[in-house]
Amino acid sequence: MSRIQTVFAELKAQGKKALIPYITAGDPHPDQTVPLLHALVASGADVIELGVPFSDPMADGPVIQRASERALVHKMGLRKVLAMVRDFRETNQHTPIVLMGYANPIEAMGAAQFVELAKDAGVDGVLTVDYPPEECEDFNQQLAQAGIDSIFLLSPTTEPARTELIVKQATGFLYYVSLKGVTGAGNLDIVEVKKRVTEIRQSTSLPIGVGFGVKDAATAREVSAIADAVVVGSRMVLAIEQSDVNNLIPNVQALMKELRTAIDSV
Repeated sequence: MSRIQTVFAELKAQGKKALIPYITAGDPHPDQTVPLLHALVASGADVIELGVPFSDPMADGPVIQRASERALVHKMGLRKVLAMVRDFRETNQHTPIVLMGYANPIEAMGAAQFVELAKDAGVDGVLTVDYPPEECEDFNQQLAQAGIDSIFLLSPTTEPARTELIVKQATGFLYYVSLKGVTGAGNLDIVEVKKRVTEIRQSTSLPIGVGFGVKDAATAREVSAIADAVVVGSRMVLAIEQSDVNNLIPNVQALMKELRTAIDSV
């Protein structure tokens, strides 16, 4: 099994749900990314989504857009992100890392080289927002051959036929976007989320993570009751944005512990 599959299997055996925080690589400064990754693990992260900064992020709301802008000031690129994962792997061989980003940096590097370097660095999953399932079968096969999971998004507007197409290619887990719009937008309708997650489960045995609308511990608790994983992005990045170098790690860990406690209380 992949690292992602192993973690979800372990959590299921314990009757627990996964907590998946998202941070943007290089935000607020490249020197702080690897320490942040370790701090997230120490405070309860089961899987980490590491965002690859991009200048035109179509799925990201203003909070994560600002994080990309801060990272790009420091010339953050895909190779530097992979180097961070490699550094993290020197002392952590257990926690899965999922790269979340866009097709342009991968296309610029070349898919084959990206897969090779990602495998070498210790990347466990790749979620490419703008690679539609109809156009990335070859890429997914390359990832599979390298032992890297292909993570896909499903949304409230995903039609049943498209859901079937996605679940045939997805591995690791599925990421259900709990609301229409970009990251951090609006408030999720937990009744509707439960309905859609139940429908998706009829098509797949993969774990289902829910994100894009988890803004606090109370919401995390509600989501954990119906999903296999809770993904926290904009709220985590906002905690980073509102911190300085002295309280960055304590603030992030305090938020993580609130979320972890809420999820484990279900």
